[in-house]
Amino acid sequence: MTRFSFRLESILQIKIKLEEQAKMEFATAKIRLNEEEDKLKALTDRKETYEGELRKLYLDELDIKKINFTASAISIIDGQIKTQSFAVKRAEKQVELATSKLNTVMQERKSMEKLRENKFAEYMREYNEEESKQTDELISYQYGKVED
Repeated sequence: MTRFSFRLESILQIKIKLEEQAKMEFATAKIRLNEEEDKLKALTDRKETYEGELRKLYLDELDIKKINFTASAISIIDGQIKTQSFAVKRAEKQVELATSKLNTVMQERKSMEKLRENKFAEYMREYNEEESKQTDELISYQYGKVED
């Protein structure tokens, strides 16, 4: 009997490559999201530092120049935080898209692998039937030879 060959093997290999590519895209999107979240956290921490400094300036001897500088720095950071929040949302959308794509590609690969498994099981069943037939023929030949 011939050796097992899955006629859609090349398509399965393409599906595997597409899955690897989708995993890389997902990892890249996740890294980008983490970077954007880290930037947002840094801006938030910086704003808290300025707010603490501003509270201290109000309690100490009033230095209007420093108070105005610190207050304007806080308002600038608020704008940066708003911009960075949008960047985080965009990165989250990219992660969602990459996750969706990865799930789709994984399902396609799994369905191809399942098809391959079914074809292999069918091949093994046919192989075992053929082997059983050959064994029966051999036994009946030998039995027939002994009676002659």
